[in-house]
Amino acid sequence: MTSTHAPANGIHASVTAGPRGLPLLGNLPAFARDPLAFFCHLRDDYGDWVPWSLGPKPSLLVSRPEDVGELLAGVEVTFSPVDLGWAMHQVLGEGVVTSTGADWRRKRALVQPSVRPRQVRSYAATMVECADATASSWTDGQAVDVQQEMTRLTQRIAVRTLFGVETAGREEVVAGAMAVAQEAIGAELRGVTVFLPSWVPTPGRRRLRAAVARLDEEIHRIIDEHQAASAAGRERDDLLSRLLTARDEHGAPLSQQELRDEAVTLYIGGHETTSTTLTWAWHLLSGSPEARARLDAELTEVLDGRLPGFDDYARLPFTQAIVKESLRLYPPIWLITAVPRPGATLGGRPVPEGTTVWASQWSVQRDPRNFPQPDAFRPERWAPDAPDVIPDHAWFPFGGGQRTCLGARFALVEAVLVLAVLARKWRVETEPGEVKPHTGLTLQPSRPIPATVRGNA
Repeated sequence: MTSTHAPANGIHASVTAGPRGLPLLGNLPAFARDPLAFFCHLRDDYGDWVPWSLGPKPSLLVSRPEDVGELLAGVEVTFSPVDLGWAMHQVLGEGVVTSTGADWRRKRALVQPSVRPRQVRSYAATMVECADATASSWTDGQAVDVQQEMTRLTQRIAVRTLFGVETAGREEVVAGAMAVAQEAIGAELRGVTVFLPSWVPTPGRRRLRAAVARLDEEIHRIIDEHQAASAAGRERDDLLSRLLTARDEHGAPLSQQELRDEAVTLYIGGHETTSTTLTWAWHLLSGSPEARARLDAELTEVLDGRLPGFDDYARLPFTQAIVKESLRLYPPIWLITAVPRPGATLGGRPVPEGTTVWASQWSVQRDPRNFPQPDAFRPERWAPDAPDVIPDHAWFPFGGGQRTCLGARFALVEAVLVLAVLARKWRVETEPGEVKPHTGLTLQPSRPIPATVRGNA
């Protein structure tokens, strides 16, 4: 089959009129109630190129994969990244995600070597070791909170691979601060505080400042320990140690504040997104006996009772497909935004200056034109011989172009290996019923997902 993107099911690519908005607020109330449903509504009822307004700010939603690909490729060329807001900057600082232009290029060049495939290979043993410890801690018939279990596990992996330390108390400090950040960023995005000056002291902002202060104290303490160890000749093999030794083209290292910002960014990329993906994957697998049976067959054939290693990542295509399908249905990063530079176009059409361009992983990855039965969990759609060809840029959970997520490879390898380690011993049976996503820093379940662990006989 071809990968052309033809209108279907009432979706009309030629429609350009957008929804009417309220004075001053524009479409903010509808967006704030449910951003995910709002994007799908625009796509289905107005088309692939839909003008709308977030408060007084003109916006444009694009839904064609071709336009998404052009937008991703154009960031830092014909488009500029959007300021992600006060709350996001409080957490990420001026790291590689939030910086732009020459500053971004410098930081990307410094950070990228630490997450290349060769380095990810060196972290695989830690991923497997931590996952095996979790598997050994479970008992048959045990009741667990899936998200809590996956969060603890990926925190442990992130702390060990990023900081090279075991921290009984530090994980809780970082996790508590990140939980506050999740809520604060989501609340700012969905509410009127996004338009308030940074000096307005709302209750949510006060909570976030306190949480970030705790986070900064812990991160700076770990950085100081690494610098002291390096000065004493005790080298460590972790991400932070690599950042400490990185030098730009002028021979300059990352400053103390830059180290903090990149450490937090890598922590979020290596923990927050992976724990969310694994949480959704267990819930989806629990409702699909067919997928679970295929997973068991692959793990038995490839692993034959042993623990996986890095090289097994390539030998577990169906396990990879489960992760990819989970990322399709519940992408942790659920939107990208950019603003046009003078003369910018998408699909040959000019984009008005001052317009914020939006593309939503949620709506594009659940578009029936890109994925038949878009709301169904079907890992087999990722098989090389699958009958339906997936259009380029119809799946972009890690973004794309020059600003694609640097930790994408790390996250995929981690999710596949962790899933393999746990699934070879256990079935995680979640309680049936819909779990709606909550839009914050990442796309989290809106409620706990209780489950029962059963031995995988």
